[in-house]
Amino acid sequence: MKISNAWLRKFISTEIKNEKVAEYLTDIGLEVEGVETFESIKGALKGIVVGKILTCEKHPNADKLKCTTVNIGSEVLQIVCGAPNVAAGQTVPVATVGTKIYTPDGNFFEIKATKLRGEKSQGMICSEVEIGVGKGNDGIMVLPEGYEAGKPLSEYIAVVEDQVYEIGLTPNRTDAMSHYGVARDLHAYLQTNGIASTLLKPDTPKVEVQKDNTYTLTIENREKCPRYAGAYIENITVKESPQWLKNYLLAIGLQPINNVVDATNYILHAFGQPMHAFDANKIKGNGITVGSLPEGTLFETLDGIERKANGEEIMILDGEKNFLALAGVLGGKNSSVSSDTQSIFLESAYFDAVSVRKAAKFHGLNTDASFRYERGTDPTICRNALIHAIQLITEITGGNLAENIVEYYPEKIQPKNIIFRYSVLDQILGITIHREKIKEILRLLDIEILNEIPNGLELTVAPYRVDVTREIDVIEEILRIYGYNKIDAPKKIAFTPVKLHLNDRDAMENKWATLLQSQGFFEVMNNSLTTLSSEENAVKLLNPLSGELAYMRQSLLEGLLQNTAYNINRKNPDIKFFEFGKIYFKKEKYEERKQIALLTSGRAVPENWKMQQSATDFFYLKGHIKNILQSTGIQWTEKPEKDERFSDALALWTGNQKIGMIGKVASPYAKKYDVEQEVFYAELEIDAIDALRSKDNFKFQDIPKFNSVRRDLALLVDASLPYSALYESAKDIPSPFIKDINLFDVYEGKNLPQGKKSYAMSFEILNPEKTMDEKEIGEIMNQLIKVFTEKHNAELRG
Repeated sequence: MKISNAWLRKFISTEIKNEKVAEYLTDIGLEVEGVETFESIKGALKGIVVGKILTCEKHPNADKLKCTTVNIGSEVLQIVCGAPNVAAGQTVPVATVGTKIYTPDGNFFEIKATKLRGEKSQGMICSEVEIGVGKGNDGIMVLPEGYEAGKPLSEYIAVVEDQVYEIGLTPNRTDAMSHYGVARDLHAYLQTNGIASTLLKPDTPKVEVQKDNTYTLTIENREKCPRYAGAYIENITVKESPQWLKNYLLAIGLQPINNVVDATNYILHAFGQPMHAFDANKIKGNGITVGSLPEGTLFETLDGIERKANGEEIMILDGEKNFLALAGVLGGKNSSVSSDTQSIFLESAYFDAVSVRKAAKFHGLNTDASFRYERGTDPTICRNALIHAIQLITEITGGNLAENIVEYYPEKIQPKNIIFRYSVLDQILGITIHREKIKEILRLLDIEILNEIPNGLELTVAPYRVDVTREIDVIEEILRIYGYNKIDAPKKIAFTPVKLHLNDRDAMENKWATLLQSQGFFEVMNNSLTTLSSEENAVKLLNPLSGELAYMRQSLLEGLLQNTAYNINRKNPDIKFFEFGKIYFKKEKYEERKQIALLTSGRAVPENWKMQQSATDFFYLKGHIKNILQSTGIQWTEKPEKDERFSDALALWTGNQKIGMIGKVASPYAKKYDVEQEVFYAELEIDAIDALRSKDNFKFQDIPKFNSVRRDLALLVDASLPYSALYESAKDIPSPFIKDINLFDVYEGKNLPQGKKSYAMSFEILNPEKTMDEKEIGEIMNQLIKVFTEKHNAELRG
């Protein structure tokens, strides 16, 4: 938020210098993030002097140029000028050599002594636009005859210079979202610390007229609009604002529009009260209704966008229920003030913060008014702010208040009462602040002392301090004004380390993360909100932050692909990511599941002179998934998975419970995210695994007394047969002695029949009770061969 120093000093009288203002504002929690200089005329007319044209002759080498001699007091310059209206005897602004001339877009160029078509030119005779004092650019600016040659032009044309503070305001400090609010805070700090200052509270003038209001005011929902005030002003002339008003707005980054709109913006930034002006001639039925429109009703706002009502917004309607404004957010196109407007209805209201925030988020709007209403405005200043606006608008538009103010305020909003204890303050600060000093601070903060109680005070807090609701908030306010810098840091800090006790599930996830990190994986965290989902059962937010973040994600894959594209575009093509996250669905009821997802792409290990390079692939990723699952004690099976996002995929099952999947991302799907290289992805269902896994921390077993035996089989099978089919068949053999099954070679190519491939499998066989003889081993191998040949038409290779 920007605060003008000149504007601020309209509300506080103090001798402190500007740089001290920035320092003190930061001390009280209104952190000044930057200070910039505002000039009502860019460049402040520095280097521009008054000149008298002595002679003006045609340029010998150019038809459209003229050679002039110009007296600038200290010397006579020769200047080449191309303006059609230049003539001898004129008094003109002259930019001398070294002067910076600013263009309308904020850039500048420096005047240099040069030659134009062979003739010397020692400066520039300027137009209104070139020096920033007007819009006429047809020729040079001709000054009044009385201006003295050689005098700085700034002696005749006033230049306003101001310092502007950029304040990083926290969302809870809605009371400081105005110049008066900042002045009030600064005054409290200065007074508390013995620095002379006076808070200049503006007097509220009387604006009553003899005519009662004729506007009917209907409030359909008192909870959403507890207070509303309006005024009818007639005989106005809409035109440019006076320069002083434009300068205040320009200083804080606002572009002046017209005198009516500028006046409402002035009141907003002066006192923090949002206001809106309607063209009174466009209000039908001679009335104002604060209500709502039926769901689906179309209405057009000031930005020219046609919107659709959701039926819950606060709307400003006329007497015939026509749309006028989205209350607290943005006005309507059909009721806006234009150059033809002759009378206005001026609104000053207090709207429910939650209702305004929901409407603004639903329609994707963020305005100065909604920014304040969402955080809570001061309900007590609606009428006074309106009166100040009436006074300003009638003064600068020539209009008059046609009838008395119409107002709705049936039930006064009561201030909050809080019990404050000195002992709690002393305990938190570690020091004792004099009790009278505490009372002074509270008085300066408009926190009224109702009663003195044993060891404390009963307080009432002004409604504009929406953030002060608890005793600890009062303590924070006292400390803020007393001065954080006055609290000495203790030499010793009593600290008791907190031992973190992880539950079993957290410990499991930490174990997985440690395992993956040790293998070169990087953990990522992506937003759970995403764009419109093409899948069914998507969960949509009621009040999304933006249209691009309107749905809850249904997969971790999309976010990881975006991470992959980001890294590849920055010359990091070797990807090993994992993410813990939740996915969301809406079926008969809302569902959310927690997963861990792994994604690999590129090389398996970094480039190294000693190690042979290999790319990550399906089996590389499967190995990491296997390591994770083995740590849980779960037994699983693998089945082919059909998913359009993957060209090849396996689902992992334990009984009838799916616990995860592994797949190669289909190239067309990866390209949707600008990923051209191969990508492999896996996910595990943490909720399901946590329910199925063994909760025992340790399992012990005897070291086998007898050696295991390895036997190998080379099987010729159809090329379309996946290894998983052979693996599952082998596990179905009714033998407890097959301890491990492994695929150690796959071959397709020469010396094999067309449409065939070879799998080489190893089997570890162990009887923990005795050494197995060849006959027993042979029986097991024969069972394997039989199931492979009968079930899969496999042939043994020699």
